[in-house]
Amino acid sequence: MMRAMRTLLTFVLCTLLAPTVALADLTVVATLPDLAALAHAVGGDDVEVTALAPPNQDPHYVDPRPNLILPLNRADLLIVNGLELEVGWLPPLQVAARNGRIQTGGPGYFDASTVVRRMDVPTGKVDRAMGDVHPGGNPHFLYDPRQARVIVGALATHMARLDPDNAADYARRAAALDEQLAATAERHAARFAALPAEKRRVITYHASLTYLFDWLGIEAAQTVEPRPGIPPTPAHTARVLSTMKAHDVRLVVQESYYPRKTSATLARLVGGAVTVLPGSTRFDEGEGYLAHVDDIAERLYAALSN
Repeated sequence: MMRAMRTLLTFVLCTLLAPTVALADLTVVATLPDLAALAHAVGGDDVEVTALAPPNQDPHYVDPRPNLILPLNRADLLIVNGLELEVGWLPPLQVAARNGRIQTGGPGYFDASTVVRRMDVPTGKVDRAMGDVHPGGNPHFLYDPRQARVIVGALATHMARLDPDNAADYARRAAALDEQLAATAERHAARFAALPAEKRRVITYHASLTYLFDWLGIEAAQTVEPRPGIPPTPAHTARVLSTMKAHDVRLVVQESYYPRKTSATLARLVGGAVTVLPGSTRFDEGEGYLAHVDDIAERLYAALSN
């Protein structure tokens, strides 16, 4: 047993201390799969990209596993969502990584929230009684390709600063992606705008689809959660049901990582349905951000147009 433990310890130490052969000019770590997909699209073969969070997990509550420390230790660039979305799990990983480049404010630290148009920014005092309210605004802006366009441009500039030899390539890829994002945003927005207003009214589980609904002209009549991050209570569920009946709302929309029992009950009581959206790009399976956005829009349009 002791020999086996010594062998394992030796293996771990060798893995951590062994030099690595750089297969790309820039080693990038992104907290979320959406950000990883955007970084890959801008960086191409000039970057190696790792996503810390899996696509099927609530990004507020990612498990800070020890195996996430190594990619952070070797990263030239860390891309974060910001607005305290990762505050519950990222800081201890940054500290453990012992990499000055990717510490907050370091040359290899990029906070996407600093360049986007923020929504749901509280105007008064914020406290825990309000639930999971973010003082800087709603952090779920990656559902909107219009916001992604701004991120892509800023990301190309940041990559060029770290890797000036490939600056022209980063700019070229970012420009091409920007055109695709603009076309995608316009195409889907036009389709949704053609739907009757009463069909573009839904219930959502968590207040995380604000940017998506702003892009597609959808109204969230109410949330299943009484406050962000607070599980539904019987009294609040009854109020949501009353709203659905009063306004003939038959669709509940939520991400895959939220519980579905209450949503399913509400939908059944009004003869409606629950539409489950993927929470993020399946970057680990090779999916790109544009394909992810298309998937979300198609699922939502199909549900609303029934």
